[in-house]
Amino acid sequence: MNGILVIDKPKNLTSRDVVNEISRYFKTKKVGHTGTLDPLATGVLVICLGSYTKISELLVATDKEYEAEFIFGKLTDTLDITGNVIKEEEAIFSKEEIRKALQKMIGIYNQEVPIYSAVKVNGKKLYEYARNNEEVVLPKHEVNIKELELLDIQYNNNKTVIKVRCLVSKGTYIRALGNDIARKLNSIAIMSNLRRTKQGKFTLKDSYKLEDVLDGKYELLNVEDVLDYHKVEIPANLKEKIKNGAIIDNIYNEEYILFTENKKAKAIYKIYSKDITKLKPWKML
Repeated sequence: MNGILVIDKPKNLTSRDVVNEISRYFKTKKVGHTGTLDPLATGVLVICLGSYTKISELLVATDKEYEAEFIFGKLTDTLDITGNVIKEEEAIFSKEEIRKALQKMIGIYNQEVPIYSAVKVNGKKLYEYARNNEEVVLPKHEVNIKELELLDIQYNNNKTVIKVRCLVSKGTYIRALGNDIARKLNSIAIMSNLRRTKQGKFTLKDSYKLEDVLDGKYELLNVEDVLDYHKVEIPANLKEKIKNGAIIDNIYNEEYILFTENKKAKAIYKIYSKDITKLKPWKML
């Protein structure tokens, strides 16, 4: 069975937990997700089934939208409420101060990867360094904060608590973003709640509760419905060539072609780098 399924991930489950549940339900090992959500987080988790796992990378490389809650004046080793408290201080900021700090964050910058993450340094995952109390230089990577909007502000126990909506590039750590915002105010912060509301073209409106899926209440999406490549029904004279993954002439003058058969995706071809007049197979579905 091939398909794409959008799950509204519940809190306290890992993304792998969800994949395992889906794998058992559909009785297939060919299941994968297109963007990890921490156990604390909820929201859009895109699942690929069957041969569609081959296109998961195409769905990962998209912008993501979140609603996040940050508590200023508190810092933990994980940068969220699940971690051990490292520091705590009074942190009262006005709405105007918060808005100015948010505005300063919009754009491209090099974000420091949290120590509690699966990013590898010298072949070892960062969280393994943390658990073993080993020192390591945290890597940085480029992220793009495209939109950052203040939704709410509250004050509790001499702390400022804000809720924001953010649209960010692939690879952005939202818990790190919270503390980066706090740094603009010479403060510290942790993430207390996170909900992914959108990934690429997938939104919460497209999602299903996990329990509903396991109860048979769902509809699978097809590749041809979610990818914006130029679509071509495989012509009779190319059926054998495409079936066998042969290089073909680029008579379509397109960089990518999604070939279909009876309106079902069969292969994605892209320009052959050695000869731009040709197309070569990229993903066979």
